[in-house]
Amino acid sequence: MGLPLLLATACAQPAPAGEPQASAPPAPDLTQFHDQQLAFEPCAPYATTAADEALFANERLECSRLQVPLDYADPEGPRAEIAVMRMRAKGERIGSLVTNPGGPGGSGLNQVATSGPGWDEMPIAERFDIVSFDPRGVGATTPQVDCFTDAEDDRGEGFNGTLVPEDVVDEQTARTIAQRCADSVGGEQALVNIGTRDTVQDLDVLRVALGDEQLNFLGYSYGTELGAVYAETFPHNLRAMLLDGAVDPELSGAEFTVSQAAGSQGAFDAMAAQCTSAPDCPLGSDPARAVEAYHALLRPLQDNPLPTTDGRGLSYESAATGVFAGLYSEATWPIVLRGLSEVADGRGDILLALHDLYAQRGPDGRHGSLIEAFRSIRCMDWDRRTPAEQADQLREVREAAPIMDDGTPITESVHECAAWPEPPSRTGPFVTGDVDVPPILVTSVTGDPTTPHQGGINLARTLGGTLLTVDGAQHGIALFGQSPCVDQIATDYLVDLTLPPADARCSL
Repeated sequence: MGLPLLLATACAQPAPAGEPQASAPPAPDLTQFHDQQLAFEPCAPYATTAADEALFANERLECSRLQVPLDYADPEGPRAEIAVMRMRAKGERIGSLVTNPGGPGGSGLNQVATSGPGWDEMPIAERFDIVSFDPRGVGATTPQVDCFTDAEDDRGEGFNGTLVPEDVVDEQTARTIAQRCADSVGGEQALVNIGTRDTVQDLDVLRVALGDEQLNFLGYSYGTELGAVYAETFPHNLRAMLLDGAVDPELSGAEFTVSQAAGSQGAFDAMAAQCTSAPDCPLGSDPARAVEAYHALLRPLQDNPLPTTDGRGLSYESAATGVFAGLYSEATWPIVLRGLSEVADGRGDILLALHDLYAQRGPDGRHGSLIEAFRSIRCMDWDRRTPAEQADQLREVREAAPIMDDGTPITESVHECAAWPEPPSRTGPFVTGDVDVPPILVTSVTGDPTTPHQGGINLARTLGGTLLTVDGAQHGIALFGQSPCVDQIATDYLVDLTLPPADARCSL
């Protein structure tokens, strides 16, 4: 976790009496970026996956590219191009509602293309242009990070998709990873400028280029962190901010990962309790032994992957990632259980399909950028761990989530970011609570397995915002069309800036 970047707005500390007062560095001149005119066009050329090719054909969608400095300390230097998607308001327009789907590494273009038809039936599509973007390192934006080939990802040689620390065997391997990631984005300068602090700056340039005096923002999961950093960096540029599924500002990156592991275990336990009370449960009939039954199903895949229709086979890593992805929502638990039953019968298609959905692997073999962008962005956001701390992290993850224990000995490994060209660009918590920000609405689901509810409580308190608690078991809820109670409160806030009572509560 880290402090927001307060470029040129941070005041210098007072000099001791009798010494000259130091002056803050001058703000970079971003006029050329603020004055740019976005040229919107059909979105087909912006698709980077087979799934996006179909989604982006929607005529309601239009796309453009936003020019931003690669390094905000050098606005005259190389540039990045941020891919932007817009769905125009159908009625009396308030402004743009900029969204972020989370990750970090999630594609905002894919989010709008996927959720747009549902949002089109809601009042927000009447009053706002729905806008999102692929952050640095992601999707159709350049630079895009692509550290491993599709074939390497298929063989399990890339970054893993769970909360288990990466198993980097030595420093030379770490140097190779860093070099490959740097080469994929065009060099070290690009690699060290794709952290959250840089995306926050891009978000404000986008606000101006869209013609909005103030930002309206909807952030999910990691998008709550991005939004919170923006709020403290540019408080006067903010009109409304809805943060859903909050990253906990009181936890370090390592602590947050362990809290996510505990949340995933809680979801597994709840799924197992439902399953073991019914006949033919692949986890048996005793919820206390469900984890043991789970390991009995999956651990043999370490040596003997299961056959799948496409011939790739289901490895242990792919199966574990598929289960992890399926725990995000109670609605997908039955799919996980069918996948586990299929494993018991000697096949792996269902869990492999869940893995592929999470890893953004299309039927043509192309992988999306989510997992590699996640690791690369966090390399600039989170502290790096020593080999001993890596081992401690793995031990803590396994203790918090026994389902993530693959049975292998815990050994020291090198942190995946150990050879990154520069240290993280921030330290400490990502927000401080020291900056007055406009009223913010935080929504949090009590049984969220990925961003546990306490994070929503803590983020709302830190920002001085209002918390809407939602009883249920899934990751994210605002404007999903699943809870009229939540969607009405969200709409009232975004459109009219009307906040609910401090004790407001909805349910799924």
